[in-house]
Amino acid sequence: MRCPFCGAVDTQVVETRLSEDSVSIRRRRRCNACDKRFTTFETAEVRSPAVVKQSGERQEFNRDKLREGFRRALHKRPVPTELVDQAIDRIVHKVLALGEREISSRMIGELVMNELKRLDKVAYIRFASVYRAFQDIEDFRDAIRDAEKP
Repeated sequence: MRCPFCGAVDTQVVETRLSEDSVSIRRRRRCNACDKRFTTFETAEVRSPAVVKQSGERQEFNRDKLREGFRRALHKRPVPTELVDQAIDRIVHKVLALGEREISSRMIGELVMNELKRLDKVAYIRFASVYRAFQDIEDFRDAIRDAEKP
């Protein structure tokens, strides 16, 4: 860390504390060149990956699009909003935990389907029928068999 007073690069951490908002770390530093003290704050920077669609187009990861997908699949289904929020949080956490710069829309769709399968079987079938572009009744049968698996 460069000293704001003399510009020297050689500084030493004297004290480290969690900030009042518990979102950053507050560090007291001492410059080894001019002996002055200063404070720095360290925060985590989390970047959302780009979503690569099947067409090759790239879009910014969007939590609201996830919510809209859940809303459509769960239309008129008895699933509490808090459970939907928790499912979305799990998906976002998994996506960010990958640490990738890009993620395929296919992977996100699979994560959504896994969460819907846990929340509501009918919503799972609805989402799967659009997401996997069902062509005939056999596709629905396969999805129903899949939904019945634990």
